[in-house]
Amino acid sequence: MATVGPAAGDDALWQLVADGDAEAFGELFDRHASAVYSYLSMRLGDWAAAEDLTSAVFLQAWRRRTDVVFERASALPWLLGVANGLLRNEARARRRRAELMDRVATVGGALPGTPGVVADHADAVAARIDGQRQAAALRAAVDRLPRREREVIELCVWAGLDQAAAAAALGVRPGTVKSRLHRARRSLAADLGAEASL
Repeated sequence: MATVGPAAGDDALWQLVADGDAEAFGELFDRHASAVYSYLSMRLGDWAAAEDLTSAVFLQAWRRRTDVVFERASALPWLLGVANGLLRNEARARRRRAELMDRVATVGGALPGTPGVVADHADAVAARIDGQRQAAALRAAVDRLPRREREVIELCVWAGLDQAAAAAALGVRPGTVKSRLHRARRSLAADLGAEASL
């Protein structure tokens, strides 16, 4: 298979991926997996779920390799856009499961073939770690933002994208990202107090 140098942009690498070059795809994974994982980890607050969704992002990238053309030299905005879509799907699935469990609890009993609920002690352990507590408070404050403002915080601050890349990931203009980011920062500062440093 053909190769590109490490300084080559993702657009050149993606051309090889589109032709089925698994080594080029591995290079793309090496370049962006940790950024995608960090972004998902901050969004979910669950490292294992973030690992699973990171794998799903790259699986979808491989499956769509012949359909996607990058407008920028970096694939990261597109990969984070895929991550956002998977997060929305995951949230819908969680909501449906919770609704089902509420219906079952209202009727009484458990679903056939399911074991009883086992207490999860992870929250008690996480509460003892100050950094995780602060991350949870920040995550909760970000969750209270309107969706459009929350998305720009997640992309620009947590994922480290510039405003143009975030605009590409969201399918909006860079000026829109800038104004949403300004409003989000102002809201977070009011919500979290003076220590908010976003």
